[in-house]
This record gives sequence, C-alpha cells and structure tokens, in this order.
Amino acid sequence: MHPVGSSFPPDEEPLIEEPSVNRASQPKPSDHLNGAYVIFFLLGIGSLLPWNFFITAKHYWAYKLQNCSEQAEPAPSDLQDYFESYISIASTVPSVLCLVGNFLLVNRVPASIRILSSLFIMLSIFLVITVLVKVDTSSWTTCFFALTIGCVVVISGASTIFTSSILGLSSRFPMRNSQALLAGQAMGGTISAVASVIDLAAAADVTDSALAYFLTADIFLVVCIMVYLLLPRLEYSRYYMGSHWEHPSLVTSPSSPMEDEAEPGGPEHSLPHSTTIPPLRPILHKTAALGFCLFYVFFVSIIIFPSLSSSIQSVHQTSGNLWATKYFVPLTSFLLYNFADWCGRQITTWIQAPGPNSRLLPVLVLLRTIFLPLFILSNYQPRAHIRTVLFNCDIYPVVFTTLLGLSNGYLGTLALIYGPKIVSKELAEAAGVVMSFYLVLGLAMGSACSVLVVHLI
Repeated sequence: MHPVGSSFPPDEEPLIEEPSVNRASQPKPSDHLNGAYVIFFLLGIGSLLPWNFFITAKHYWAYKLQNCSEQAEPAPSDLQDYFESYISIASTVPSVLCLVGNFLLVNRVPASIRILSSLFIMLSIFLVITVLVKVDTSSWTTCFFALTIGCVVVISGASTIFTSSILGLSSRFPMRNSQALLAGQAMGGTISAVASVIDLAAAADVTDSALAYFLTADIFLVVCIMVYLLLPRLEYSRYYMGSHWEHPSLVTSPSSPMEDEAEPGGPEHSLPHSTTIPPLRPILHKTAALGFCLFYVFFVSIIIFPSLSSSIQSVHQTSGNLWATKYFVPLTSFLLYNFADWCGRQITTWIQAPGPNSRLLPVLVLLRTIFLPLFILSNYQPRAHIRTVLFNCDIYPVVFTTLLGLSNGYLGTLALIYGPKIVSKELAEAAGVVMSFYLVLGLAMGSACSVLVVHLI
C-alpha cells in the first residue's frame, strides 16, 4: 500500500498495488478522454438524484400536503411540519433490507443486472411521481402522502442496490474512479438544489415548477442507463473488469491482498467461480474503524440536514425581502450544503489524509458533533422548548452549513474509498456493500434521532 501523501497519480494506481508480472503480460490502457471517469461521475449523480430531488422540493411537498379538507384557506398540517423526517425514516428500513439482500447476491447475480434493474425501477417510480404533479390531490391528501411514502420506500431500496453495486464495481478500478463516483453523488445534490432555485424563480405556479423539476430527474435517470451500457465498451473498463461483466464477483478465502490479488482481465486471472456468500467476518474485521467513521459522519449530517437546516429562517423573515422569505432556505440550506459537500469530495482527488489507519481520522469525525448545538442555537423556527437563539444573524447558518458540507464530503469520502481498498481484490465488491451498510445505518440512526431533536426544540 502506498503511504498517504505519496505522489503517485490517482489514475495510475489503486490503493492496493497490483503485481507487476501481469502488467508486463498485458499493457495497461489509459482512460481515453477520461471516459470511465466521466461515466462514474454521471452514475454518481444518478445514484442519489432521486433522494435529493425528493428532499429539495420542499415548496412542492408543502403545497401538496397542506390541509384543505375543512377550511376555505389552506392551513399547515403535521404532514408538512415533519415531512422530511417521515421521508428519512421511510427510506432507511428498505435501504437496510436491500443492502443485506445485495450482499447475499453479490456472487449470485451479476452487477450489471442489479444496476440496470434498480435504475429502471427508479425511473418507473419517478415517472409516476411526475404524473401526480398535475393531479389535484387536495381531497385525498392523506392518501397522497401514503402513496408518496410508498414511492420513497421503493426508490430508496432500488437506489441502495444501485449505489452499493456501483461502489463495489468502482473499487475494482483505480481510486480516482471511486472518487469520481462519490463526487458525482454530491453533484447530484447540487444539481437538484440549483434546479429547485431556478424553478422557484421562473415558475409562478408551484406545479409547473415541480413538473419541470421532476422531468429533469427523469431525463437524468435515462442518461445514467445509457452511460452504464457504454461503460463495458471501453477498453480501459474491460482491462480492470475482465470477465466480471458477464459473471458475478469471484470470491476466495481471504488472505493478504498482496499475495492473492491477480490483475483483473489478465491471463493469470484464473480463480474459480463462486456463488457462495462472501465471508463477512474478515471484511468486518478490516473495515471496522473506517465503518464507524463512515457511520458517524452521516449520523451527524442527517440529524442536521435537512430536518434542522431547512427550518432555519432568516432573521429578516418579516421584512418582506425576497431573499429572506423565498430564497434563504433553498440557497443557504440545500444549495450551499450540497455544493460544499461536492467540494469536500472533490478535494480527496488531490489530498488523501489522514490515511486509512490513522487515529486522526476518527478524532476529526467525532469533532463534528459540535455542529448539532450550533444549528439548534441558530434561528430555527418554530421552537417550543429551547427558546434561546444564540446565533441570531444570517451569516452563522451560512458558515455552519458550509463547514458541515465540507467535512461530510471530505471525511465521508475518505472512509468510503478506503474501505474496499484495504481488503483483497476478490472481496472488494462485497466490502463496498458493507461500507454502504455502515453509511445507511448512520442515515437510519440519524433519521430517527432527527425526529427526536425536532420535537425537543
């Protein structure tokens, strides 16, 4: 393994070095025009785009879930107040179940089948959501809410299978491809936030805005299907994947990565096919510390974003200024957080420190706990129990959100790309699924705690 801070180009070497004997037998192709990098970046955008479009369309859900049943004028409802928390909870259970199922199927179902089927499921459900935009649901708001939560459950499960499968796939490539995937995930959030602001500014009618908004997601999911079908046509991809395109992962008994690893696609790659469940214990043993870091990074982030951060209002809310009343939350919560998250992930392309075995990494992760009181003591509204607003200026949530996003992107990406790279190549895809489990577990626990925090405030 190369020490952290070494000067090797990230396109040239995976984190685990490959035997030089196979390099001589088969020249390594270059990533022509960065084709594979761009494809993984686009797939990263698509992996979290449905989730980001759901949580960013705050004005649309508020419009659809307002209480119109007994009053001439629409009134706020409990469904509006806690909708983000409901979505978070509804997405975590199927995510965990689908991650377990994906781990069991790693060696039984080819990655291409799992990836394409999950993409088609997400596209189908999003088309249903798009159609419902122009349907008058005011007389059946509760049923619409239940239907929406059902869509969240299905999309969350499909997105989890897609994300964990594509992460495992990218781990067989040099590290920069995993970084491209994770940077793309953050860019998906940025795109959804930008689309939300543009639609909010351009469309007078909230349903027109939402229709254009969700159509954007539909189109991008189609793009993801097309670029994934293009990936195995690249010589660069075939070199690293070999027969993996046609067959599930190859798993043997775990041993030293330096001893067991064969060059993917090379003539020495003659391991027997296995349809058994990957050995879980050695993966957990090697990835435990990184798994905790990944869990806690997203645990803290999901408590705050979006349940807390999207309810922090401008201190000039009563002034009637458009910035304070209309654009403050979309810009300072959703757009700023996602852009900072993307920047944090992109930084890992040039800097990978601390290393996978460093004690500084968990220390930095634990220090992020301070963000929780910082956001609670900002101008969160409405508040019934904690009356104190210590940071009573708009610049504070801007700074806090920037730091939250940067640290989430940087530290979370380091933990996620290190995990599949510190096990043998044969266990890399399964390790990617395990690391995704740590991530989803952090989201699940954070979502549950976010509901509690909202009620306590």
